[in-house]
Parts: sequence; structure tokens; C-alpha cells
Amino acid sequence: MTSPSQFSPDHPIPIQQRIFGARDLFSLWFSLGIGLMVLQVGAMLAPGLGLAGAVLAIALGTGVGVLLLGAAGVIGSDTGLSAMGTLKLSLGSHGARLPALLNLLQLVGWGAFEIIVMRDAASLLGARAFGEDSAWNSPMLWTLCFGALATLLAVSGPLAFVRKVLRAWGIWLLLGACLWLTWNLFAKADLAELWNRAGDGSMSLAVGFDIVIAMPLSWLPLIADYSRFARNGKHVFGGTVVGYFIGNTWLMSLGVAYTLAFAASGEVNALLLALAGAGMGIPLLLILLDESEKAFADIHSAAVSTGVLLPLKVEHLALAIGVLCTLIALLAPLAQYENFLLLIGSVFAPLFGVVLMDHYVVRRRRLPAQVNGLHWQALVAWFAGAVAYHLIAAKAPELDATLPALLLAGVLHGLLSLNRGRETVQA
Repeated sequence: MTSPSQFSPDHPIPIQQRIFGARDLFSLWFSLGIGLMVLQVGAMLAPGLGLAGAVLAIALGTGVGVLLLGAAGVIGSDTGLSAMGTLKLSLGSHGARLPALLNLLQLVGWGAFEIIVMRDAASLLGARAFGEDSAWNSPMLWTLCFGALATLLAVSGPLAFVRKVLRAWGIWLLLGACLWLTWNLFAKADLAELWNRAGDGSMSLAVGFDIVIAMPLSWLPLIADYSRFARNGKHVFGGTVVGYFIGNTWLMSLGVAYTLAFAASGEVNALLLALAGAGMGIPLLLILLDESEKAFADIHSAAVSTGVLLPLKVEHLALAIGVLCTLIALLAPLAQYENFLLLIGSVFAPLFGVVLMDHYVVRRRRLPAQVNGLHWQALVAWFAGAVAYHLIAAKAPELDATLPALLLAGVLHGLLSLNRGRETVQA
């Protein structure tokens, strides 16, 4: 079988290579919805919103986000193209270069953050098991180990991992870890008291919604890199929506509850210590190992995005990007993570408002007769949506900015592209 990394971002996957079904997509996106970073976003929400408010923000943000994510995934199965390849259909061959560059930057950031999160958790587990002075408590050691693992997976590609590892047995280990952490919470915490305890008001529900929805939206610019290996749009949509919603909502809610019950300071290390105390740290270890999949996906898709900009092999690009992510992880702090999430929403939410409008309404899920160098209508709509996002966030921070920006960009693109839709779409 041809390795997926050998396929060009600009050419459709051959139909015989589109082997992913609903179970594959459910396993992939359930796994991608789970992770240490997801738990830590829950910890971020906990003080300001409390358990009840945070769960509401999680359910709303994840629910809206996965519907958009599933719709974007269907574009990959409709066209067989990578995520950046599909952007050329909406923005033009030259217009797609800017989002490809932005996607590269944000995926490098995500990849580095994943390695940081894995490093911190592994150092904590090493210190608990072997002592503070042990070599297993070395942040540099774990950074290099997880960076190398993620890079190796990214170079090898996703097909074998999903079919032979994740779907076969990996998902069952993750389910076991989630169930154990849930049982431990119910056994040791007073959930009724936590539910009735109000947050301190330092975060509004709208800001919490924006932070949560940034998690599924962060996968919008790369979901087609995986859904293009499926041929049935219904399977893509259903597997993605159900899998990611269950995984993300479950783990993020656990992050909120564990923070309030066992790590009231809300600091990252306090939450990790609380998690490490459940089941001798085994559930945390399993989630830690699963985190490497997210870093792999970020690095692999960053390489695919770079393939739109540079005529180099994806394998070589993945190797270089993996090394870069590892170096950033050695130097970068985690302090600006919340701002990083909000920035992602401001750029890619309006972009995919344009892409979704173009694919489903303007072109009605059909391929364009030709891909021109620049579709100015799409770029104008994208820019207007991004500006609207920042204006709303600055002038009315109590309101959600993500959905208005996405809707504005999509509607504006639809209005500007009426003639393009009639003239260039082929059956």
C-alpha cells in the first residue's frame, strides 16, 4: 500500500486508497479529543466558571465546533484532497498560500505545546516513581524522547497507525483510562457540592465558549488530511462528530472536576499530581502515550501544508518540522496558551466560514471547472470575518466572537461569489 505521505497535497487520493470507515474516523477523533492538553483546558475554565458553568461552556463549544469540524471533514472525502488542497478550490491556487503559511505556523505551535505537555507529565510520573533526583525527572530527556517519537510517527504516516494500532486496541485502553478516572472522581469527590459551587467570575461564559470551541476548530485546517482516505461523507461526518464530542467533552469535564476537587490552585502541576494519584498513575500514563498521536498529527499536517509552498517530499518536511517543534518545546513556556487558542479562532473560524459556504452553497459539493490563481471574493470575506472577530473581542468581550465572525465571512463570501458559483461549477 502506498504511504499517505507519498501523496501530493494537490492530487486526490485514488479511490482504492480510501479505506477509512465510520469506525476508523470514530477511533481517530475520539482519540484526538482526549489528551493532557484537553484536561488542562478544563483546568483553565474551572476557577472562573465553576463546574456547572464550565460543563455548559464545554458542551456548547464542543457541540458547535464538532459540527463545523465534521462538515469540513466531508470536504476531504468529497474531493480526496488534503486540507490545503481543498483551500485552493475556494481561495485559488495563489490565494491558498497565505492560509497554508498560517496553518504551518499554528501547527508548529500545537506540536511544540503537545511535546511540552507530554514532557511535564512524564517528568512528574518519573519523579513520583524514581525520586526527584532521578534521571527520569529530566525535562530535556522527555522533550527529546517525545519529540523523536512524534517525528517518527509523522514521517511514517497515519493509515497504519489508525487501522493497526488505534482501532484495534488503542481506543480500548483510552476508554479504560477515562472510565477509571471517572470512577475515581465519583468515589473521592463530593460532586453535588462542586456542582453547586459558583465560579469566581474571572471568566465569562462567552470567553469559556471561545476557548473550548478553539479546540475542535484547531483541527479544521488539517481534518481533510485524514478524511480524504474515506469515500463516504456520512461516515466521515458521523464518526468525526460523535467521536470528538464524546472524547473532548468527557476529558475536559474531568479536567474541570479534578481541578476543583483536588487541585484548587488551578496550576498545571497540581492537576497532574491529582491525576497521577488515580490508579497508580496508569490512566494518566495511557493518556500521556495517546498525546503523542496529536503531536504526530500536527507535525504530519504541517508537512502537508508546507508541501503546498515548497516542492519537497512530505517525509523530509515532517522530519524538519519535528526537529523544529522539539527545539521550540525546549525553550517555550506554556504561559500564553489561552491567548494562543483565541488567536487560532480569530484566524481559522472566518476562513472556514468561507470554505464551508463555498463548498456547500456556492459550488454545491461539486468541483470547480478550473482553479484560478486568486479568488479575491474569498480573501475579502475572510479578512472581513477576521476583523469582525477582533472588533467584537475588543469592544464586547462578554460576547462570543467566533460564530459571528464565521457567519459573517461565510455570508459575505456567498454574496460576493454568486456569479462564480453559476459560471465555474461543473457536475
